[in-house]
Amino acid sequence: MNQPLNTAMDWSTLPAPEDDGAAAHLTGAAMPNLSLPATDGSTVDLSSLKGTSVVFVYPMTGRPDRDLPENWDMIPGARGCTPQACSFRDLSQDLKAAGADRLFGLSVQATDYQREAAERLHLPFALLSDASADLRKALHLPVMTVEGTELLKRMALIIEDGVIAQTFYPVFPPDRNAQDVLDWLQKRG
Repeated sequence: MNQPLNTAMDWSTLPAPEDDGAAAHLTGAAMPNLSLPATDGSTVDLSSLKGTSVVFVYPMTGRPDRDLPENWDMIPGARGCTPQACSFRDLSQDLKAAGADRLFGLSVQATDYQREAAERLHLPFALLSDASADLRKALHLPVMTVEGTELLKRMALIIEDGVIAQTFYPVFPPDRNAQDVLDWLQKRG
């Protein structure tokens, strides 16, 4: 079974993802008009939101009652979904103070699966599901295939009035992603 979250993770022991250029086209792209189910019971169309939205993208969250895919830790960029989500949770108020009107997580996992993580991790924001792969296909988001399943590669998007203003890719270590986003928002002013 999965190990409990090790908050003192030594990221140097894991393979880091490389910038393969798969997200180079995203900054400046308009969000497609799609409704994504959210863990709070709503549906969210990122193209219609006014102001600044931060969306961190992750491959998948593990669950305490289920094993992760075989050799998960050896897949560059796979490990770290919980530390990434928790860092956004811990900095959520700072992100809002720096100009983020909304914060979301996004994966291809079904909403019911995501809801367990949102509750267990006490996330103050909704997780969005792209289980249909509509967003992935529309934006040509980078993916990794693990045990026959296409998972989104880890990244973060800052969306302003329906347009991607900034893309963070690749993201490593994952627990630093929220601070990098916060730094960008603060520098932008």
